[in-house]
Amino acid sequence: MGDIAKDTGLYYDEYLKQVIDVLETDNHFREKLQKADIEEIKSGRLSKELDLVSHHVRTKLDELKRQEVGRLRMLIKAKLDSLHDTGIDYHALLKQFDHLNHMNPDKFESTDLDMLIKAATSDLENYDKTRHEEFKKYEMMKEHERREYLKTLNEEKRKEEESKFEEMKKKHENHPKVNHPGSKDQLKEVWEEADGLDPNDFDPKTFFKLHDVNNDGFLDEQELEALFTKELEKVYDPKNEEDDMVEMEEERLRMREHVMNEVDSNKDRLVTLEEFLKATEKKEFLEPDSWETLDQQQFFTEEELKEYENLISLQENELKKKADELQKQKEELQRQHDQLEAQKLEYHQVTLDQQQFFTEEELKEYENLISLQENELKKKADELQKQKEELQRQHDQLEAQKLEYHQVVIQQMEQKKLQQELSPSVPGGESKFKPRM
Repeated sequence: MGDIAKDTGLYYDEYLKQVIDVLETDNHFREKLQKADIEEIKSGRLSKELDLVSHHVRTKLDELKRQEVGRLRMLIKAKLDSLHDTGIDYHALLKQFDHLNHMNPDKFESTDLDMLIKAATSDLENYDKTRHEEFKKYEMMKEHERREYLKTLNEEKRKEEESKFEEMKKKHENHPKVNHPGSKDQLKEVWEEADGLDPNDFDPKTFFKLHDVNNDGFLDEQELEALFTKELEKVYDPKNEEDDMVEMEEERLRMREHVMNEVDSNKDRLVTLEEFLKATEKKEFLEPDSWETLDQQQFFTEEELKEYENLISLQENELKKKADELQKQKEELQRQHDQLEAQKLEYHQVTLDQQQFFTEEELKEYENLISLQENELKKKADELQKQKEELQRQHDQLEAQKLEYHQVVIQQMEQKKLQQELSPSVPGGESKFKPRM
C-alpha cells in the first residue's frame, strides 16, 4: 500500500500496517477492498471476506496476532513491575486493548479484522480532538510559564517584558489577508504560486489531479494540508520571534478539518474528484466568509488556565510531600544503620575482651542476630532506593509534562514537513482503507 509507511499515531500502528500489508498480498481480498465503500468497511461486512483468503495469508496473520498479543503482555508486565503489582489477571488487562480478539490469542479471525477496522476508525476520528486538547494545554503551559517568569522580575523589568509581549502580538497579527481554505481564491493562489500556472487557466479537475500526489484518485488529509502552506506562510515565519510554529500546525489542522467538513460528503476522510468538483459549484466556493485565524481567537479562559495551574500545583505539592516523607525514612534508616554499627563495634570489643564469658553458641547466636539486622536494614535501604527512584520518575514526568506539548507538536510539525517534501508520486492501485491521521 503506497501510503502505508505513514505513522497514524495509534499505539497499534505497526500492527495495523502489517495486517494491511499481508491482506493486500491476497488478490481476491485486495479486489474486494478496492470495490468496497466506506460503509462496507466500517460495518464489518468486508471482514467476512477474510474466510476466503489463501492459507499462507491466514498463517501470516496468525503469526502477526501472536506477536501483537505478546507485545501487549510485555507492556502490561513492564507497567505492573514498575508499580510492584503481583497476582494480576493478564487476560483481564488485555481486554482494555480493543483492536483484537483476546479470546483466541493464536488465530487471526474475521472478528479480529472487524475489531481492528472499527478501533482504527474510531481512534482516528478522535485523533484530531486529542491534538486540539494537546494544543490547548500547550498554550496554557506557555502562558503559565510567562506569568511565572514575570513574578520573578522587578516592576521596571516586568513592564518591559509586558510591553515586548504586546509588541510581539501586534507584529504577529500584522499579516496579509488569509484566503478562506478551500475557496477559489485560495486554490487559485496555489495554482499560480506553487504550481507555476496561469491563474486564468485555473481548472478544478486539473488541480485535483496535480495535488493527488500518489495518484490514488483521492485527496487524503495530508495532501489537503499541503494545500494550505502558502496561506500559512502569510502568517507564520520560523525566522520571526513573534510566530509560533506550533500554532501554525494547529492552524493547518483547523483548515483541513474545515475543508473536510465542507467537501467530504460521505465522511470517509478522503475527498474524491466528484466530491471536489461538486464543492466548486457551491456559492461558498466563489463567495466565502472571511477566515478567522488563530490570532483572532481565544485559546482558553482565565478559569481554565487557573484550573490547569491548580492541577500542576497539586502535582508538585504531592511530589514535595512524598520527597519529605522519603527524606524522613532515609534519616530513620541512617539512624538504625548507625545503631547497628555501634552494636557491631560493641560486639567485637566484647569478643576481644570478654569472650571467655560467652559460649560458642551464644557468640554465634549474637552474630546471627547482627546479620539479620544488617539484612533487614539492607532490605529497607533497597526499598527506600526504589521509592526514591519512583519519586524521581514522577518528578521527571511532571517536568516533562510542562514541556511535552511544545516538543511533541514541534516533532509532529517537522515530520509532517519532511513527509510533504519527500512524498513520492506513486502509481495508482492503492487501497481505499489506509491509516490516516
